[in-house]
Amino acid sequence: MKRPISLNVNGRSYRVEVEPRQSLLQVLREELHLPGTKEGCGTGDCGTCTVLLDGKPVTSCILLAAKAEGKEVTTIEGLSPDGALHPIQQAFIDHGAVQCGFCIPGMVLTAKALLDQTPNPTEFDVRQALAGNLCRCTGYKKIVEAVLAVPRMKTKPRRAGLK
Repeated sequence: MKRPISLNVNGRSYRVEVEPRQSLLQVLREELHLPGTKEGCGTGDCGTCTVLLDGKPVTSCILLAAKAEGKEVTTIEGLSPDGALHPIQQAFIDHGAVQCGFCIPGMVLTAKALLDQTPNPTEFDVRQALAGNLCRCTGYKKIVEAVLAVPRMKTKPRRAGLK
């Protein structure tokens, strides 16, 4: 039996009908058509589905959509609403921290939450924050380097897809 809920996603309000056991991931992808949030394990272990809920990283595959009602949800699409890359996204590109890209939205959002709380993190801080995000392609060295580089970035963000 579906019930209506109100969600605030990327600064925009939505009214959606959800099943009691429907995950936030399902609603984001299937109802709101925001494909940037990926499903990896489906059990909250890999971090691929990470979104920010009131600024904190959560695994959306195991969070009931109804639990997000009244909270601010930020997906990877919300980081560049005007098409300009967020500095974290730019740092990932600049440092070659992206290979297949499947895990990257969750990594970027986790990094954003860390940098919002700790503007100049140590390598240990970055590794601790990213511990719940698995990557099978890059290893983590370039990802950690990218996150550590963000506080030092002075360049203007580029539009997504442009050099």
